[in-house]
Amino acid sequence: MRGKQYHQPLKLTAPWEKDAGFGRKLKTYRNHTKIIAQPGIVMKVLRRKRIVLFMAYFLLLVLTMLNLANYKWTKEPQQCNHQMRSTTYQSRSDIRFLYRPSLAKKRQLIYVLTTWRSGSSFFGELFNQNPEVFFLYEPMWHIWQKLYPGDAVSLQGAARDMLSSLYRCDLSVFQLYNSPGGKNFTSLGLFGATLNKVVCSYPLCSAYRKEVVGMVDDKVCKKCPPQSLRLLEEECLKYSTIVIKGVRILDVNVLAPLMEDPSLDLKVIHLVRDPRAVANSRIKSRHGLIRENLQVVRSRDPKLRRIPFVDPGHKANKKDGADYHSIGAMEVICDRTSRTLRTALNPPSWLKGKYMAVRYEDLVENPVKTLRNIYRFANLTTNHDIESFALNMTSGSSSSSKPFIVSSRNATQAASAWRTVLSIQQIKQVEDYCHHAMSVLGYERVRTAGEAKDMSKSLLAHSKL
Repeated sequence: MRGKQYHQPLKLTAPWEKDAGFGRKLKTYRNHTKIIAQPGIVMKVLRRKRIVLFMAYFLLLVLTMLNLANYKWTKEPQQCNHQMRSTTYQSRSDIRFLYRPSLAKKRQLIYVLTTWRSGSSFFGELFNQNPEVFFLYEPMWHIWQKLYPGDAVSLQGAARDMLSSLYRCDLSVFQLYNSPGGKNFTSLGLFGATLNKVVCSYPLCSAYRKEVVGMVDDKVCKKCPPQSLRLLEEECLKYSTIVIKGVRILDVNVLAPLMEDPSLDLKVIHLVRDPRAVANSRIKSRHGLIRENLQVVRSRDPKLRRIPFVDPGHKANKKDGADYHSIGAMEVICDRTSRTLRTALNPPSWLKGKYMAVRYEDLVENPVKTLRNIYRFANLTTNHDIESFALNMTSGSSSSSKPFIVSSRNATQAASAWRTVLSIQQIKQVEDYCHHAMSVLGYERVRTAGEAKDMSKSLLAHSKL
């Protein structure tokens, strides 16, 4: 039986007739064998695989380059533009303030360097009336009010830092000098805002049109809706020229870091006036300058010897005390003016071509010619309306009856009013404080009271600048 079984013929089963599992495997093997038997198909498959691999490699390379570019973009400072500035307003306390982008385009920046009672309010109007100018009037007033009774010299650094922010259209710096727990600053909260053509004109307010030359009525502007500083910043960024007028930077050397900054294009217009006329105007407006006079006088050198304030035998009164601070402040003002003039006479590289001195007396004597020179220096173009404005404001029939108010007046008469008002002792005291500045700027000294009152004699000479 075993032998019979042993000699039974073997039954071979074709691979395709076996169970489904083994059949699939052998069938696959058979297909591969068939493909190998046809080399043309093999080449097509390999060629397609190579194309797919090449495309995948190229795509990976492109994605890698895009990723690197995006990394570099996020690391480098971006250019400032209107879209970026329209994002949610951030206060200075926000850490992102430290990394604000620089200006996308250089603007012409002008600082009007002057002192109190030098005709600076009228001078500022020559820029405030220009539709191409974003003008700010005495923004550092907020510093002096907040840090009172700090002396004038110690506040110079804070004033410069504020200018650095404002020239970049960053107005959040005002929040530093806000009252604790006070409301956020608005456009109408800025000092002098109700006389500002930008604040009182479209699009911030409908009361005025920036392109129409004419003084702003503060009573009308006070009715304008207060706008956020963010909106005022956005308006600032639209202007190619920013002008700031201030009396609280006492020396041009304080501005050296800003004038050396390659991201800023800052020029200085130094408005000067006869120190005796300045002293007379300070006395006249002493009630409005009580704080400022005290802050400036606090910066005087206590070791210096000074001539007596009044004649011997004169009975002192309260008025003398107020006049003492008004004239005493001239010592500090003229000392800092002298430092500016010494620098201007031998200008360092950061000041060359960026400084212009303007005498108030020349402006009121020939307003149109002087205005054209000023605008040429500031890269601005004058027009008939602004020239007529300058001429009308300096050739009125009235005298300067109210301090701090810009109005049409006989400016030439006002410029020499000190000659009949100040005593010879007051004149001598101012000349003692300011002799160097007067010599450089072309203001001649007087020897007697009669010489001072002789209006036929001019006390103006050529400036050395």
